[in-house]
Amino acid sequence: MNIPQELKYTKDHEWVRVEGDVATIGVTDFAQGELGDIVYVEVETLDDTLEKEEVFGTVEAVKTVSDLFMPVSGEIVEFNDSLEDEPEKVNDDPYGEGWMIKVKLSDPSEVDSLLTAEQYQEVIGS
Repeated sequence: MNIPQELKYTKDHEWVRVEGDVATIGVTDFAQGELGDIVYVEVETLDDTLEKEEVFGTVEAVKTVSDLFMPVSGEIVEFNDSLEDEPEKVNDDPYGEGWMIKVKLSDPSEVDSLLTAEQYQEVIGS
């Protein structure tokens, strides 16, 4: 199970990498493993400003469809367009080429309330 130490996490299995006032967000290795083969990623909230815990999109796998939740509040400034043609990148490289959105943070202090790698590990029980 890959849980990079430098990232922050949510109980809903999203990860967050903050660089300046922009957060890159995706789903964790654990989440992609639970979902199985991902066949579609939908984000129709580009350029929208959403609050923490609002749904920003969905991920569709062979066996289920799951909502994607905002780990922090902010404006969605970029969507990883390559996922439209290659959604399997989320399975192959969830923390790299499989990232989903970039968000301009509304309240950078919200990042402090996210889980550390150790806390996330406790959540998933590994």
